[in-house]
Amino acid sequence: MIDRLPDVRRLASANYTTFKVHDKSFGFLWEATQTVGLKQPLAEQLALVAERPEVFEIQFTAGQFGWVVVHLDGIELDELAELVFEAWRLTAPEALVESHGERLPI
Repeated sequence: MIDRLPDVRRLASANYTTFKVHDKSFGFLWEATQTVGLKQPLAEQLALVAERPEVFEIQFTAGQFGWVVVHLDGIELDELAELVFEAWRLTAPEALVESHGERLPI
């Protein structure tokens, strides 16, 4: 899924993998816990957690963005793709987002 988005770099560490576009983080993968952390608009973070707290939890907030933890065993692939795409779009330079269009990474 991540590989279908342009200019994404993976940085692996001992405990997690960071996903970046143009040196800015938009997601994290923790394989041991089968969770990802994704950048979202603050309102979306709150809505996701309120709607399905068994799948989503608040990770942290930073300015106008709310990072959300996603439990992978509770989410469908198409919904995960939408959240990953949104996280990438919020982080990538505007010209890159415009050139990619609305193609989801699935």
